[in-house]
Amino acid sequence: MIKIKIAKETDTAILALLARVTWVESHGHYIEDKNNLLEYLNKNFSVSKTKQDINDPKNFFYIVYVDDLPVGYAKLVLNEKQESVVSDNSCRLERIFIQNEFIPLKVGQKLLTFVEKKAKALQSDTMWLSVYIKNKRAIRFYERNEFKNVGELNFLVNGKAYENIVFSKEI
Repeated sequence: MIKIKIAKETDTAILALLARVTWVESHGHYIEDKNNLLEYLNKNFSVSKTKQDINDPKNFFYIVYVDDLPVGYAKLVLNEKQESVVSDNSCRLERIFIQNEFIPLKVGQKLLTFVEKKAKALQSDTMWLSVYIKNKRAIRFYERNEFKNVGELNFLVNGKAYENIVFSKEI
């Protein structure tokens, strides 16, 4: 059974671990310098950084469970502007990650639908996100979900730039 819950401060360690594992699964092979990868993970997905993020009132974290096992999560950031997105009430889907072994269960689709409804209930009218240009599976997923390519940005991992597509969708 699939359940989605809003993450609370008591979920910080689970969220930090999920973030590290899923980020490495989805992006780790793109980062040539594994020291850069480790440094990025330590900086962005530590328990203390995750606690700081979860306590920021503009951030909303959602954890998805399969049979009570946490298998993925999403991070929604309210009122996050992006130059290629025309909206005064946009939000950013900063992260949505599912552990690889659970992707065939369509857990990501359920989580995205859930987060879109939450964003709309929080009075956002547009959701945007960025995807690495080589992440073809994610690009297909967002295109199937009616996100439109509206621009690009560089995602930095310890100073090295990775070209990303900016996708946007009215919700």
